[in-house]
Amino acid sequence: MSLKAQITEDMKTAMRAKDSVRLGTIRLLQAAMKQKEVDERVELDDAAIIAIVDKLIKQRKDSIAAYETANRQDLADVEKAEIDVLKVYLPERMSQAEITAAVQAIVAEVGATGPGDMGKVMGKVKSTLAGKADMGLVSAAVKAALSQ
Repeated sequence: MSLKAQITEDMKTAMRAKDSVRLGTIRLLQAAMKQKEVDERVELDDAAIIAIVDKLIKQRKDSIAAYETANRQDLADVEKAEIDVLKVYLPERMSQAEITAAVQAIVAEVGATGPGDMGKVMGKVKSTLAGKADMGLVSAAVKAALSQ
């Protein structure tokens, strides 16, 4: 079953269960998916959907930081609940050790020698690890690998 079909089924299940948090979050996800399809006139595949989910999670994390700074824990808790719903649609994430090993392999493959080659390395890393790893951790691993 494709990720898109799974999301639709989960929405139906949330409706039947009257799970308002899950239903609202899935509807936000579907709206973002539909917007991307309409804007780019394409049918989304699983990789594109994972990218959208990643983006939505990043937005939620930014909102949580802002809400906690403003002492609005009630709103931060809503965002955290939405992140929990969205994480279901992401593949298993790589560990820090796996990320470091993958980055080292890509640095060797590209032939990068220093910080000036970060663009080349990040381009390759993004295409290889997209959806599999937290890109913040990946970026830190690339910086560390290139500064040695």
